[in-house]
Amino acid sequence: VQLQASGGGLVQAGGSLRLSCAASGRTLSRYHMGWFRQAPGKEREFVAVFSSRAGGTKYANSVKGRFAISGENAKNMVYLQMNSLKPEDTAIYYCAAGNHPWGSETMYRESGYAYWGQGTLVTVSS
Repeated sequence: VQLQASGGGLVQAGGSLRLSCAASGRTLSRYHMGWFRQAPGKEREFVAVFSSRAGGTKYANSVKGRFAISGENAKNMVYLQMNSLKPEDTAIYYCAAGNHPWGSETMYRESGYAYWGQGTLVTVSS
């Protein structure tokens, strides 16, 4: 699976962005699809995960209520709608695909994902 993330940019605090992740090679419905982010000087962290197979979504506490992950299997796309953005959301955002057991701890870890996109930079100004 090849993943291509896009949609990042510069936005003021309180604004919104929608990130997209396009997949090729295999249909995304075979995988759980996640978004991770890495802020400057910090480790990469889990943001959200979506599974059309499991019919569920999970979010990091830091983004719950502000971000929404969704998928469009017919287009092999996954999205991350980000609202009420804060300066601390500034990071490179990565999409990833994995086959970890839904609900397991690996769902929140990088090790649970075998395929990664190249990342897209989101900068939130105060």
